[in-house]
Amino acid sequence: MAMSGMRQVAVGVGMIEHTPPEAILREGVPTLLRQVPEHRRTAAIELAHWSYGAAAGAAFGLLPGRLRGRRMTGPIYGVLAWGLFELAVAPSLDLAHARRTRPRERLALLVDHVFFGLIVGEPPEAEISGPEAKDPERETD
Repeated sequence: MAMSGMRQVAVGVGMIEHTPPEAILREGVPTLLRQVPEHRRTAAIELAHWSYGAAAGAAFGLLPGRLRGRRMTGPIYGVLAWGLFELAVAPSLDLAHARRTRPRERLALLVDHVFFGLIVGEPPEAEISGPEAKDPERETD
């Protein structure tokens, strides 16, 4: 959801014309989108984006703990997710994203995927906040 907020800012300032979830539904699988009433399509597109993000977050959770606990793993994972869309999904669905040069848009999408990686990644302080962590106020010397 935080990534969606960043994405809306990028759309609002003109860096992104159509978000990838919108492009996928409008160009890649338009028959699916046509089944959604027009006044609900924006919500359907946003829910699709949240679903992609949830699936990517769940896949991140399958990585070994020693990888998830490293500070850079999340952002690298975000960049890999972005690359997967740019190099595989968009071309295979013949989306306009894959057919035109758009450096500002690609940069905006890359930045919000790095942000996604920071959100989904495990922060280093997670080790001290778990249930097994000692409560410093209960410790006695």
